[in-house]
Amino acid sequence: MPERSIDTILVAYDLLSETHLARVAAAAPSARIAGAGELSDEELARVDVLIGYLPGGGLGRLTGLRWMQQTGAGADWLMRVPEFRDSDIVLTNASGVHAIPIAEHVLALMFALSRRLHFFVKAQSRGKWDRRGRLGELDGATLGVIGVGAIGEQLAEKARGLNMRVLGLRRDAARASPHVDRMFGPGGLHELLGESDWVAITAALTPETKGMIGEAELQAMKRSAYLINIGRGAHVDQRALIAALQQGTIAGAGLDVFEREPLPEDSPLWAMKNVIVTPHFAGATPHYADRVTDIFVANLERYQRGEPLVNVVDKRQAY
Repeated sequence: MPERSIDTILVAYDLLSETHLARVAAAAPSARIAGAGELSDEELARVDVLIGYLPGGGLGRLTGLRWMQQTGAGADWLMRVPEFRDSDIVLTNASGVHAIPIAEHVLALMFALSRRLHFFVKAQSRGKWDRRGRLGELDGATLGVIGVGAIGEQLAEKARGLNMRVLGLRRDAARASPHVDRMFGPGGLHELLGESDWVAITAALTPETKGMIGEAELQAMKRSAYLINIGRGAHVDQRALIAALQQGTIAGAGLDVFEREPLPEDSPLWAMKNVIVTPHFAGATPHYADRVTDIFVANLERYQRGEPLVNVVDKRQAY
């Protein structure tokens, strides 16, 4: 493919420091680099490349845009912006940037629920020496990972290091993973649920995965099993989940995402003894901006050389 020049790079991501911007400038020395509030309408029309996101219809002002690098992994926002989804603008995501912190967050929730740390922390706050309840182990247990992408792969690798058996589910079950003992396609969801002691949802939100865990799926899980959701709240029918937790259909849950966010104060999930709630921050890491810059700079160099970009999003599938 022929080499490509860049007129203007619009930076709509406020976490990039001067050091990060210097790396971007070094990767595209002939391009103008500007912030979202620095350009006139005429100058916005000359933007070729965008990193970040412009809300409120701002994308429509970038009439010359050819490539957008988003700073997160999930692209379910495309469902709300059909004019962008149906355009020929290339979209790349930051898949992989969250893999380490989210995998660690999932394991933290699993350890906490298994060893009942949330119970003991509450007892500590009351000054109580309370040894009630049974504790579990992750060693030798089975983890089902729904969505074996960058995050799912990282989680599977860490779980195998804990001597866990790992089952995986992805759209193409023929794509094996060195960290997954058995891979299922979408039709194998109930089988995976029935075999797993822990179920972690790490999938992208798409029309196919929206509402994928409902009453029937929760009934398919072991009564001793736990559900961990760090994907999107819309993956799970929250009413069905609350009922399953109240009725003992499953043992408990670790939840970082919800149908409504912030989670309403009157949600029963807050007070449940078998639930740990975290406020949608599993992907937080002090290295976030560094990793986003690594991906963007590598793609900038590929783009100018006319090479295929990494992390290209299938906009019809939203991942």
